[in-house]
Amino acid sequence: MPVYQAPGVYVEEISSGSKPIAGVGTSIAGFIGHVDNNVTRPNKPGTSTQLPEAYALAHVNQPQLITSWERFKTRFGDFQEGNATLAHALFGFFNNGGTRCWVTRIADEINPENVRAALETFKPIDEIAIVIVPGAVSDEVQNAVLDHCEDPYLQDRFAILDGRHEEVTNFNLTKEAIQGGTRDSSYGAIYFPWIKVFDPITEKDIYVPPSGHIAGVYSRVDTERGIHKAPANEVIRGAEGVEIDVTKADQAGLNPDGINVIRKFSGNNNILIWGARTLASKEDSEWQYINVRRLFLYLRESIDEGTQWAVFEPNDFKLWAKIRRNVSAFLTNVWRDGALFGKTAQEAFYVKCDEETNPPEVRDLGQVVTEIGVAVVKPAEFVIFRISQWDGSKANDSGDAVR
Repeated sequence: MPVYQAPGVYVEEISSGSKPIAGVGTSIAGFIGHVDNNVTRPNKPGTSTQLPEAYALAHVNQPQLITSWERFKTRFGDFQEGNATLAHALFGFFNNGGTRCWVTRIADEINPENVRAALETFKPIDEIAIVIVPGAVSDEVQNAVLDHCEDPYLQDRFAILDGRHEEVTNFNLTKEAIQGGTRDSSYGAIYFPWIKVFDPITEKDIYVPPSGHIAGVYSRVDTERGIHKAPANEVIRGAEGVEIDVTKADQAGLNPDGINVIRKFSGNNNILIWGARTLASKEDSEWQYINVRRLFLYLRESIDEGTQWAVFEPNDFKLWAKIRRNVSAFLTNVWRDGALFGKTAQEAFYVKCDEETNPPEVRDLGQVVTEIGVAVVKPAEFVIFRISQWDGSKANDSGDAVR
């Protein structure tokens, strides 16, 4: 405490010891892809034509922060044979609304060992929320990505996976054919089929994996609507077609199995994402929707980062009240954004941190326990209108007939 000796008025600033919880980023992606050692990079501005100096190629397993397509070209080169799959994915990411990502380069084959090594480089980068290895469709690689997202020390990341394509036709549209041996997980989603885009290398249309473009759609939807909006019924910019036309009847056999279909509808030139499900098993149905799983990842990470101030504080009634106040204020903002279901905040969530959740035996362990319950908004996946004949009776303002 300060010591006052002269009479007068003194104004002190007092810290409450706690800070408001701020929402974490949700759409920053981590890309892993193959780039040859000899890819051509653009020359640095201002270098002479006689002694041109190209930008340095990014080192293997050293993540690069990329915030634009132009910056990607300086580190990994423009479209060319040595980086084609990754370049199309990044171009699609930025074209569809992505703004910030990390890219780790693999110089050799995209195999489980190399991908796991690259995934290790993402662990220290806390802001990564989405993980993509464009075009990698082997069981081992995709399972490695899911393992990374489910890591108990992370558990704040979501995997976007590409469905198999070479072995899939209109005659074997099944979960087994598209997902292969990749395991079920609520921490990832798979998309099918591959999409048609223009290729500057060959100057022809080619089919590319959709994961990079879809990561951009995630970012666009998060920014424009919020993470609680399912990234579905959304246009994939730059897509001119799909490798396989999946009909409504075809999708009826895929959607319940968590295969998100990309479709082109008759009379509409847009290519749309027409699915919003995770790879969660049918027994794990509470996590079947992408927006629900990603919302919980967002809530978990935001509360985790926003309550670090509480560590080593005296574990008493004052601390419990501060935690309740901070978490409730944060969840109130989440509810106002439309992510939680309820006419009032009280209907949308509850926060309990008191002597009941923190009895003496819990406090003796050095723990403070807070119980949180939230009512999430789930997507209107099936919009149903019931139509019947009407005898023309007078209707009230709501459209209901007056009896």
